[in-house]
Amino acid sequence: MVVEFAKVVPTFRIFSLEKAREFYIGFLGCQVDWEHRFEPDAPVYMQVSRGNLVLHLSEHHGDATPGSVALVYMKGIEELHRELIAKNYRHNRPGLERMEWGMLQVTVIDPFGNRIRFSEPIEKSNG
Repeated sequence: MVVEFAKVVPTFRIFSLEKAREFYIGFLGCQVDWEHRFEPDAPVYMQVSRGNLVLHLSEHHGDATPGSVALVYMKGIEELHRELIAKNYRHNRPGLERMEWGMLQVTVIDPFGNRIRFSEPIEKSNG
């Protein structure tokens, strides 16, 4: 049998559902796929997504570490950058960086210190 990995879904620790919604839904343009609580006042565990980007967000103590990093390979990074800058989100105005190892990169930081590095290979010109 061959080992094959289907998908990776990072989990980020959050401390405020309101701030998480503002960032992930309002700023990044994700949708809430589902939320779970063991009881009404319990911490939330939820999934947000945008296309093939899928993230789990957790208020549970012990789930993930604040300040984590996820690297997301993608296409259309310049359009994503324009979209994010146009939102004029007061807490995050990411730059578009040309990395010396051949990638364009946009890094966003959520209200809890977690970083998402969106990255696209730069096409090499012949000449």
